Amino acid sequence: MKVLILDKAGFQDWLRALAGEFDIIGPAENTKGLLDWNKLEPGELPDFRPGLPKSSIKTFFFPQPETLLEFSARPGDDQAFRPHEPSEGRRARLLAGVRPCDARSVALNSMPYASDPYFLKNRENVAMVGLACTQGCSTCFCTWTGGSPVGSDGMDVMAYPLGDAFALEPVTGRGKDMLLKASSAREAAQEDLAALDALKASAPSSLPDAMDPASVLREKELMSLYNASFWQGLSESCLNCGTCTFLCPTCYCFDIQDETLKGKGRRIRYWDSCMFPLFTLHASGHNPRGEKVKRVRNRFMHKLKYFPDRFGPLSCVGCGRCVRDCPVNIDIRQVMKDLLAI
Repeated sequence: MKVLILDKAGFQDWLRALAGEFDIIGPAENTKGLLDWNKLEPGELPDFRPGLPKSSIKTFFFPQPETLLEFSARPGDDQAFRPHEPSEGRRARLLAGVRPCDARSVALNSMPYASDPYFLKNRENVAMVGLACTQGCSTCFCTWTGGSPVGSDGMDVMAYPLGDAFALEPVTGRGKDMLLKASSAREAAQEDLAALDALKASAPSSLPDAMDPASVLREKELMSLYNASFWQGLSESCLNCGTCTFLCPTCYCFDIQDETLKGKGRRIRYWDSCMFPLFTLHASGHNPRGEKVKRVRNRFMHKLKYFPDRFGPLSCVGCGRCVRDCPVNIDIRQVMKDLLAI
């Protein structure tokens, strides 16, 4: 299928048609006035203003919390353990207005969770309509991490704003099927395609100059800096609050606990953080990362060293949420620059 052109009214009609198959979710102001992910009414448009929602989209792939199984402690119960089917009883969801950095995080998380049935089932249950970025924010740096403000990795359909209309480009077979319901769309004319090419070429210029930290840091060999005094200075301001890890789309640490009530219970998986001192506490009482400096070092070493060594890319998409919301202004971009300067 070729690139289609759809005006805003047609976009609304398209989302209304898709609402019969999906729960439509997109960026919208919540009751506190913050831009975040909210369920949209059929035909309601997501907020297209520049910037990212407060939360990342990982909550749709790693629900907080997620039931893994249900169990019973009652004698004679035929179903002492009942596995909980991922996405059980839940309609398919369509995320509309997903920025390229958020969508790329799903591809990165698919690497360590390649055999996790819960993640994979949730991934199947979510379709994504992307929205290209034409204006970068001061905290954006996707081009530093291998991404692009007009990238389509992880999307089913990519939408590019062209004046009062959108150019819609199918990325997957599922996306092609979704676009069949865009009844008022027209095929892109030559001038539309020229405008689209110009947008793709100019969009990265609104972001900082591209760097390639992965290859440069690999040449630097970060393990030689494992005991550098740099980490102590960086950790002194950190509060270990976990804000960075909870907002980060590529942080996926979790814990598992059992909840019981009146002889029945469930086993849940919920978000945890490597910044919390209890995260690595052993049953013996030993904690290999009991000091704050070790936890801070581990967070950045995982992003910049351990994950790239195992999977290739940095474990970061440059969304800038950790930069935007860190209460003590720790900036991963400056951390990378400082490491390169040592």
